[in-house]
Amino acid sequence: MKGIVAVSVCLIVVVELGVLLGPERGAALLAAGGVAALALLAARWVLAREERTGTDESTARDPSESLRRWLARTETLVARSDTTRSDWDKHLRPMLARQFELATGQRKSKDPRAFEVTARMVFGDELWVWVDPDNVSRTGLEEPGPGRGVLDDVLQRLERI
Repeated sequence: MKGIVAVSVCLIVVVELGVLLGPERGAALLAAGGVAALALLAARWVLAREERTGTDESTARDPSESLRRWLARTETLVARSDTTRSDWDKHLRPMLARQFELATGQRKSKDPRAFEVTARMVFGDELWVWVDPDNVSRTGLEEPGPGRGVLDDVLQRLERI
């Protein structure tokens, strides 16, 4: 695109000089306008061609590809629930807390007390320990994660909301 603009400006200057050096100086404005119109048409043609070839939406709209990506992400998250508490704290806890905020409309930053009260009502004390964004362990590498059962219970509670 920058090349088209540069060539167009150079062409306008050359045409203007050619017309001004000739006997018909009154045609200079008309000649410059014609070159500028051609430059705009060329720029429009290039932009239209880039729009057509710029994005390939065949894979973006493919439902089977979206399903495969979703399944891979889900399998990874489920596998992380069986590893260490550090993995749970790093990958699952923030996602679960964010989903809880979205589902209930309670923002921790807005009203921390209401956030915790609502969370304890939804999850109970035993599950809230695994969703609470402030309950990250510093020694999580040695501690086991809660496992798939807890993840399943948390997700079922979130689904009921």
